[in-house]
Amino acid sequence: MVGAPGVLRMLKSCWMVWGALLASVPALTQAAEPLNCLIEPDRVADVGSASVGVIEEMRVERGDFVKAGQVLARLSSGVERASVAVAESRARADAEVKAAEAAASLARSKLDRAKDLVKANFISPQALEQAEAEARVADQRAQQARDARDVAQREFELSAAQLGQRLIRAPFEGIVVERYRTQGERIEREPVVKIARIHPLRVEAIAPAAMFGTIQPGQTGRVTPQLKQFGTLSATVTLVDRVVDAASNSFRVRLTLPNPQLSIPSGLRCSVELTASVTDRPASIR
Repeated sequence: MVGAPGVLRMLKSCWMVWGALLASVPALTQAAEPLNCLIEPDRVADVGSASVGVIEEMRVERGDFVKAGQVLARLSSGVERASVAVAESRARADAEVKAAEAAASLARSKLDRAKDLVKANFISPQALEQAEAEARVADQRAQQARDARDVAQREFELSAAQLGQRLIRAPFEGIVVERYRTQGERIEREPVVKIARIHPLRVEAIAPAAMFGTIQPGQTGRVTPQLKQFGTLSATVTLVDRVVDAASNSFRVRLTLPNPQLSIPSGLRCSVELTASVTDRPASIR
């Protein structure tokens, strides 16, 4: 029979072997308790107008899907459209430029003939000087005409930009959550519609301070919405707060949840399970 000292030695040997086996495992994982979370839109915006005016047309309704840059509403813009038409006519009118360039070409031809005549002693040097002066004046007038055309083009672009401000466009792809205004209403700084992007969705979770350092960006979580028909969904950790809230002894974690079919609504409560590695440690802050 083995005495008590022998039993102790055997137990100690077993614990040493077990410890060596644990040390050889690169990373053991422990299943953390599910965290409460909330599914939110990835982005929400109250969309308004850069100009003051009266809504002439509303093109969307609550629940409509809109694309980035799509026109949501149009303000009255009769004056702006007229200004664009006038500026466009000026920008396209190149008769003065063509006339000035033709006059400059003629003056240069006269100057070339005057140079030949001076060499042949048919005209005086004073006549050559006059021809040179006329050529310079004609070139300056042609340049002034081109500059005026460029100014007219910039005025046209300015008028077109002012007209564009009468259109209210979607800043990103999403769903119209609210429509605050309707046709005929005057707006200044107030929003017209609210848009929410729900692909992807954003999952906001609160984790206890004890898990700090065990959750890292890129980690996968299993999200279970309160509506059971959606089952369990896979999301990816994209943001982990670096500060623990002292009052609640917790920190926030954000996950990204794909929603390409727009079938998952935002605003649902949920739970998320994260697998935290026991070998993870908080990264040092440099």
